[in-house]
Amino acid sequence: MSQLIKVGMADYKVGRSPDSLITYGLGSCIGIALFDAVAKIGGLSHIMLPDSQQARSSDNPAKFADTALPLMVEEMIRMGAVRNRLRAKIAGGAQMFTFANATEIMRVGERNGEAVRATLKKMDIALVAADTGGNYGRTVELKLDSGLFRIKTIDKGEKEI
Repeated sequence: MSQLIKVGMADYKVGRSPDSLITYGLGSCIGIALFDAVAKIGGLSHIMLPDSQQARSSDNPAKFADTALPLMVEEMIRMGAVRNRLRAKIAGGAQMFTFANATEIMRVGERNGEAVRATLKKMDIALVAADTGGNYGRTVELKLDSGLFRIKTIDKGEKEI
């Protein structure tokens, strides 16, 4: 019997086949799915901000791209995943609102995407698929029996990567 494991905002969860991981309401946040296809172990992170070093309060490491990913990878390895088999898929990073006189700091979605890509590169984890940007929210689900990453939107439909 498979379970649907919910991942909250600024949180991550790991699991194994036949379960699935899901997170709702990605706007400027990014959902990062990591999967080991041999062990059928995966993780899903819902990060809110790019960099823990630039935040006033970094008491929740799952909130940031640079701190959530290493924690999630460690937990997956403890479950039996092998680091060099991990592959990443990401979605989210939207610009949900438009501001007059917007500054760099207001581009949270885009900055999140850049930070996630940089962290994955630094960790030597291949990014194999992405659905980022735009101005619409997403819900994502990682199927741990296949590694399929399902992306659902209100106006743009549903796709699998």
